[in-house]
Amino acid sequence: MTGFGKRLANAAATAAIAIAQVAAPAPVLARDVAQLPEALPRGAEIPANHDPLAAGILMEHQLEWIEDRSDLKLGQKGRRTGITYAEALDDTLIAAASREAGGDNVFYIGDTKDKGREFIGYVAHFARIVAKELGTVEEFLFEDQLEDGSSKLISAYRIRFASGFRVEALSSRPENIRGLQGVVVIDEAAFHANVREVLDAVNALLIWGGKIRVISTHNGVLNPFNELIREAEAGKIPFSLHFIPFQKAVDNGLYRRVCLLRGWEWSQEAQDAWEAKIRGAYGVRTAQMRQELDAIPADADGAALTYVAIEARSDASVQVIRWTLPDEVKSAPETARKIVVAQFCRDTLAPALAKLDVERRHDLGWDFARSGDGSAVVINELGTDMTRRGRIVVELRNVPFEMQRDVAFFLLEHLPRFGHAAFDATGNGAYLAEVCRQKKGERVSEIKLSAEWYRVNSGPYVLAFGDGTVSIAADKDVMRDHQALSYVNGVIRVPEDMRYKGEDGQTRHGDVAIAGILAWYASRQASFEYGYQPVVPGRGDDGFDGGDDEDEGVARDWWRPPMGARLRSGI
Repeated sequence: MTGFGKRLANAAATAAIAIAQVAAPAPVLARDVAQLPEALPRGAEIPANHDPLAAGILMEHQLEWIEDRSDLKLGQKGRRTGITYAEALDDTLIAAASREAGGDNVFYIGDTKDKGREFIGYVAHFARIVAKELGTVEEFLFEDQLEDGSSKLISAYRIRFASGFRVEALSSRPENIRGLQGVVVIDEAAFHANVREVLDAVNALLIWGGKIRVISTHNGVLNPFNELIREAEAGKIPFSLHFIPFQKAVDNGLYRRVCLLRGWEWSQEAQDAWEAKIRGAYGVRTAQMRQELDAIPADADGAALTYVAIEARSDASVQVIRWTLPDEVKSAPETARKIVVAQFCRDTLAPALAKLDVERRHDLGWDFARSGDGSAVVINELGTDMTRRGRIVVELRNVPFEMQRDVAFFLLEHLPRFGHAAFDATGNGAYLAEVCRQKKGERVSEIKLSAEWYRVNSGPYVLAFGDGTVSIAADKDVMRDHQALSYVNGVIRVPEDMRYKGEDGQTRHGDVAIAGILAWYASRQASFEYGYQPVVPGRGDDGFDGGDDEDEGVARDWWRPPMGARLRSGI
């Protein structure tokens, strides 16, 4: 007997033992199963005699999902491919089984109240057909205990089983998920607010043997759900992965099940027409169609740059330097901090700067951050073809103010043919921008990032990706930062509320893209270069020998180059 079959038998046995419990009077708020179609749409629209275990009902991908007993399961799917249906069946068997047979409570968290109603409708039906229990649905208020000791009430639905376990469908995300114990199902996770916080919270359930199921269609490439998938694919988190696009469901017999449910006659011609109608309904919105049906995440809504355009301008030769400091550094003595930053400049930045072309102008853009996000620095080389080629990216995370200042001074002093620098002077960045302006004068711009500034400067930067006059680092996080550039009220910028995880697990906010726009702006500013041609000893203004020769011990006259000038030219 398969694992699925054993669980089915255990659920039936538990129900038989406690049949008297099943027939107990329903709570006052309970609704009889026969009344569910009106109260619980879609999930209860299935025919009364519909048996999910009948031959040909469950599709292959649904069986694969149910038979996967991993503690952590992650499903990226196309719309209406039957995974919520399969999960409801699995959860019914879990709640109906005894504790010895692996029974447990189940908590379903959908993105909308309707999803909770649909799910609980499935469970109510499966409880009667599969577990042989005359379950009733209770509508109640779930008390969510908050961290500050207060509580809030969430509308919820519940079915109690003879095993003593229950299935609860919550209408909105509880803040205290850690208080739940059992199997937690997060459906349409990509459409939840703060899904990353939800996932961090439910991880605590694993300590006591709980299980987590995360199911969703995609909602953009930068969504935390897509980040979760990338982390699972990279082996960073132990989720079992399931990929269920619409086409897979069709190949597994989705349309045949639709025909069975609707009483239609199946034919290949009818199936082809049905699929063409569904895909054709998206019109020219092919990216949306691929996202919702084929489980391929689209670029962020309103994205200014496609991934293809970004990838086309990526350059693997661009150096990416990341420097993260622990919190203890800010409390260290000033001399110690000076030593740390000097060592970083000498051992890391200096070798990178030494690789730059001394014949080319270099410009710098600096997007400032002190905590949370990181500071991002982009150094571009301006070619004779007027292409701004990225040469160095520096990211500073949790670096104290004065240490960032020292890094900035080092870069400004050692950039070959330094042209111009643009510093983010918004908020705390004003200090760094000001001291750099004091040091380098008009060759440093203090930029208050505003909608108007973005309107003037972001457009040309984005257009440069199309005409090939810019290049960036071929680095996943740098490229992802550029994907974050979006149209916000008609202006290209990074939305304020857009946050996502980098390859190191740290929060990002399009910082390198902003620094890239600043560097682009800097490269368009006038640059003044000063040269000094020393007078050759022993020659007059006319170029001829003046008769004196320092090498022969003759004292230097007033017109001879001072020692400082000779030293400067030597440097």
